[in-house]
Amino acid sequence: MTRRATDNTKALDAFIAAKSEIDAMLERLAALSADHFETSPDAINWGHVGTLNHYRAKLREITDMAFREGEHAE
Repeated sequence: MTRRATDNTKALDAFIAAKSEIDAMLERLAALSADHFETSPDAINWGHVGTLNHYRAKLREITDMAFREGEHAE
C-alpha cells in the first residue's frame, strides 16, 4: 500500500494569512510606539502609565509563549 503525502495547502495558506496579520499588527504597534503612543510628554498621567502597562503585560504573555520564557519556560 502506497502512502500519499498529506496535502497541507490549506494549513499553509491559513498560516501565511495569520502571519501576515501579525506582521501588520506589529508594524502598526511599532509606528504607534515611535510616536510615543500619540501622547505628548506634557500630557502624561497615571492613566497613560496604566494603559501602557496593560499593553506591556499582554505583549509579555505573547513573547513568553513564543520564546518559552516566564511561566511557559520548559
